[in-house]
Amino acid sequence: MSNKPYNVLVSLIDVYWDDPVAFAEDILGFSPDEWQQNVLNDLAHNRFVSVRSGQGVGKTGLEAITVIWYLCCRPNPKVICTAPTRQQLNDVLWAEIAKWLESSMVKNFLKWTKTKVYMIGSEERWFATARTATKPENMQGFHEDYMLFVVDEASGVADNIMEAIFGTLSGEENKLLMCGNPTRTSGFFYDSHHKDRADYKTHKVSSWDSPRASKENIERLIRKYGKDSDVVRVRVYGEFPKSEPDVFIPLEMAEMATENEVEPRGNTVTLGVDVARYGDDETVIAPRMGGKVFDLQTYNKQGTTETTGRIIETARHFYSEYRVHTVRVNIDDDGVGGGVTDELNEFIRDSILPFAIIVNPIGNGRKAHDEEHYENRGTEMWAAIRDNLKENLTAFVNGEKATVQLPADDRLISQLTTRKYKMTSKGRIALERKEEMKKRGLDSPDRADAVSLAFATEKEMNWSDERPAGW
Repeated sequence: MSNKPYNVLVSLIDVYWDDPVAFAEDILGFSPDEWQQNVLNDLAHNRFVSVRSGQGVGKTGLEAITVIWYLCCRPNPKVICTAPTRQQLNDVLWAEIAKWLESSMVKNFLKWTKTKVYMIGSEERWFATARTATKPENMQGFHEDYMLFVVDEASGVADNIMEAIFGTLSGEENKLLMCGNPTRTSGFFYDSHHKDRADYKTHKVSSWDSPRASKENIERLIRKYGKDSDVVRVRVYGEFPKSEPDVFIPLEMAEMATENEVEPRGNTVTLGVDVARYGDDETVIAPRMGGKVFDLQTYNKQGTTETTGRIIETARHFYSEYRVHTVRVNIDDDGVGGGVTDELNEFIRDSILPFAIIVNPIGNGRKAHDEEHYENRGTEMWAAIRDNLKENLTAFVNGEKATVQLPADDRLISQLTTRKYKMTSKGRIALERKEEMKKRGLDSPDRADAVSLAFATEKEMNWSDERPAGW
């Protein structure tokens, strides 16, 4: 490194060592909000800072500014950025770092790549790197006098990953910044705001208090889910969820499954199909391979013929994309769904296909197979989702591989986590009726029902002894 850049860096370190706010304004042209200033100042003078927030408040911008400040204002630093998913880490946080670096006064000193930002001339010792929070080994092996870990969406990072991070942060000048929506009521992020609070400088940022957050979006969330709902607590007020005791599936379970990355497995795709009964309801197709639920396909005001066509189109897509051998169509054929079942069976009889289609008509309102515990099949299938999500959460807490991935679909998560249940006089679990949900101002749970159908086990299906068309 030549003397001129070296002298500039020495000046930056000297002037902005404990003043990241001035660095953000002077060097990066970033005007931090009051809460961002408070977080930056706390991090400059303390080792551990934890921020829980609503959506859209500017936490990614804060993290990016923090990374660049630390790279420029500490000698030979190492900065490790992590998040639960590659998408959150690379497409969001790492891209935000690139944006602010490109327009900064230090862009000629730091080189940005897809996985690393390093000081030109000191690539091996002076850098920031992006590591997904998928296994403890990704967080280990870093040692430096000046080191910073930035953990984005910290509620979604497993305990064994956080243990590895804390094992690395042994030096007096090693720092940690955790930020995220507070989706879980357990784990390191939760503890940092509760039983371990004395070890942290903590901040709570409501979307209402941020000039960057869309007030129109906030009001929409409140209208949609209710001001006292867990969704609004987490995504608007930056509060940890407080599920009602009679909610069937806790928000924590469903939110966690959207943060996982599960590879599709097997040679079968299961399509859960919930056919709309009313004008404002949705017809939903939920494709699942193994534990991965793909993006839901939703339609309004479609006839049975159009729905049949979309199911066949989806089946062909998965054959083309994944070379599946079998397409199972689990369809709620109560009411208008029966017409789609008939049309599908007619299509199968008249067609020669390179894959098998098996149509499994399932009635949500029919008797449960386990009549001792469940009032009907619909409740029984929702219980299967809950059990899968519970196992998934347990695996996460234990640092094991995730087993279920749900799409990041706000309406799906809301439907899954707002439906209540009760115990009947016979001691059976009965889900809240759709009519009762609508009286509470909630959507019909069409998306959640489709996912429950996609997870239906063999005992919920009416298997045929006949070999399906195209077998």
